[in-house]
Amino acid sequence: MTLNKLTILSLTFITLLACSCSKTEESVTGTTTTSTDVPAVYKKIYGATSITSDGTYIYIKTNNLPDHKSAYYATSNALYEAYSGTTFGGNTFKKNPNTIAEYNATLKIPLNPKVDASHAATPLGAIGIAINGVALFNQYAGPNNQALAGEIVSFDKYYGHPQNTGVYHYHVEPLYLTTVKSTKAGLMGFLLDGFPVYGPQEENGTTVTSSMLDVYHGHTHATTDYPSGIYHYHFTADAPYLNGSGFYGTPGTITQ
Repeated sequence: MTLNKLTILSLTFITLLACSCSKTEESVTGTTTTSTDVPAVYKKIYGATSITSDGTYIYIKTNNLPDHKSAYYATSNALYEAYSGTTFGGNTFKKNPNTIAEYNATLKIPLNPKVDASHAATPLGAIGIAINGVALFNQYAGPNNQALAGEIVSFDKYYGHPQNTGVYHYHVEPLYLTTVKSTKAGLMGFLLDGFPVYGPQEENGTTVTSSMLDVYHGHTHATTDYPSGIYHYHFTADAPYLNGSGFYGTPGTITQ
């Protein structure tokens, strides 16, 4: 073999080796993933328009339109239903002047919630989301954290109502969820700190009262969704109904 032929073969081998290395690096890079599967428990939020995760936070998008009938829908809406019966606490329903409007929002909540020593106070407005995509509000009425007692009469047959811009929400037990879509002991949603919210009963049928819970309106034990145990909130028939002295964990955010 001549020198020229040997040189050509050597150069060809080097070129093939370089190409091989380049393709291997490209293949490795191409397998990198930036998405994370959403744990099954969050898929119980059937009313969300989308649920995604980046491995640190869960992102829940909603249009906040209840999937049940209400006297607060426009009369032209198929879900409108006139109502004149009783509501939460045995009160006679008295409709407020507001009408349900679409409210597109994204909640960003911790995938792995942890207790926060500061226990930030819950604000007026949405503090979490129910499994049907409807906002959860705290135990106060706007605009100055007044007692909720004056608003209770305006809760519709499923114990929700819209505020002045049309954002429908629940302050108390979401009756449609506890009696139609799930049970009194079922998962009702999540607060912004990522900790779950359950109905007004334990899984053994015991009715939960505020005196059985801590100052943040929750406690820790195993549930069907979290067999290893987790801190969780409960709706109760007595004040503060859903949340007490602030978030148990570090709250995420809600944006429009």
